[in-house]
Amino acid sequence: MGGMTYVDLETRAAPVTVGIGPLSFDDVLAVARHDAPVVLSPEAEAEISRSRKVVEDLADDVKPHYGVSTGFGALATRHIPVDRRAQLQRSLIRSHAAGAGPAVEREVVRALMLLRLSTLATGRTGVRLETARAYAAVLSSGITPLVHEYGSLGCSGDLAPLAHCALVVMGEGTVVDADGTLMDARLALEQKGIEPVQLREKEGLALINGTDGMLGMLVLAIDDLRSLLKLADVAAAMSVEGLLGTDDVFAADLHELRPQRGQALSAANIRAVMANSPLRESHRTDDCTRVQDAYSLRCAPQVHGGARDTIEHAARVAEAELASAIDNPVVTKDGRVESNGNFHGAPVAYVLDFLAIVAADVASMAERRTDRFLDKARNQDLPAFLAHDPGVDSGLMIAQYTQAAMVSELKRLAAPASVDSIPSSAMQEDHVSMGWSAARKLRKAVDALGRVLSIELVTAARGLQLRAPLEPGPASQAVIRALADLTDVTPGPDRVLAETLGAAYLGVLDGSYVTAAESVTGPLR
Repeated sequence: MGGMTYVDLETRAAPVTVGIGPLSFDDVLAVARHDAPVVLSPEAEAEISRSRKVVEDLADDVKPHYGVSTGFGALATRHIPVDRRAQLQRSLIRSHAAGAGPAVEREVVRALMLLRLSTLATGRTGVRLETARAYAAVLSSGITPLVHEYGSLGCSGDLAPLAHCALVVMGEGTVVDADGTLMDARLALEQKGIEPVQLREKEGLALINGTDGMLGMLVLAIDDLRSLLKLADVAAAMSVEGLLGTDDVFAADLHELRPQRGQALSAANIRAVMANSPLRESHRTDDCTRVQDAYSLRCAPQVHGGARDTIEHAARVAEAELASAIDNPVVTKDGRVESNGNFHGAPVAYVLDFLAIVAADVASMAERRTDRFLDKARNQDLPAFLAHDPGVDSGLMIAQYTQAAMVSELKRLAAPASVDSIPSSAMQEDHVSMGWSAARKLRKAVDALGRVLSIELVTAARGLQLRAPLEPGPASQAVIRALADLTDVTPGPDRVLAETLGAAYLGVLDGSYVTAAESVTGPLR
């Protein structure tokens, strides 16, 4: 749920070491979201130097080697004379820096550059040490290349986005400095004391042939969704409590009958939030005529749990990709330079699409709980639309419209990008993954899910307060206080609702609602 945010470089995270082994999720988040500087490990520098010698030994070989002495893509059969090979690399980057549309978020660009550097550090790409060091220097300086929304098909690497980054390392193109100001790349490098790189054999290709953009966005989305699934459990628990639902269906032994791990974790979270609720206890009597709650209340652990399990599957794919060295051709450990298809983004594209599906479904269920609160026929004797004076006041009526609009958009965003393919490069690249597109729409889906959940929280908070003098449980009370720190959520005459909802969303972004619940429940899972 990040975006174009800028941080004080004096207080940023500790440096991240990029070595020959895989980066962790925490490493990616530290660099992308907290502007941590990066350093290459001595082992990585040694491996980079070793593999570079392999490429240099091929430079004068009469036998053609893709990316060293040939053109690219459909032009791979063209032999390039020795005296034009440096121009070949520069031309590759300039021609592939063909992005269009709005600027991509700073955190995405930083993740992309870090992941490309991580592959360079494996020694499988054959770049020079000074080129890898230049990437580390740009990341550490706070300079961010201007990368555009469109330009990657998720195959042969995220070509245009990575090319815009490589262009900056060459001292060309446009960057965004640490304060968010657009400026010329050469001037920005000069101000930071970074020497532009003059690319040599194979280096241009090595800088653009990876799944780094889509992978970076996958790691960021997984981090966001893990937090949002905790929040979804909190919101669901408050809705069940406020709608006089039962927590009996969340009992651990019932969920052991269906041993889905995520489902059990979600049910445990909901139980924890509803614990010790006077409001819940008020209708735990033989006089209660309700036999079963609606699915949006009763089945929250099944939906939230399925989403959790999908996120963890996506995390396993991301971990494998973080351990990968993706380039074409690649320098093997025994010194061969071999073509391959590891740049194809299909594994990453699929899980990006999976996550958009679960984001849509979790949001859809949250919207149904909100609607139930507002409907006089289903909200267990609360005012219509939770309004102060129904008819004069509309209460939260249009908040549900806003939710519905976002849920409808989420359903459109759930349509998979990875099933599409448009042939490119004169049919040489005749099947592509569209993984970058899957990642871009997932970012929109994550943002919308957070906003939908914030509206459910506002609704549940008002509904619970309208149950007075009965009180909700301590965890729900803590969340209501956290909401109240940001905006007025007390029942009363209508006020400008956009202001309330916008302020409430800030607590989603900073995690304060989950923190508030956990101050009572202990860590949620």
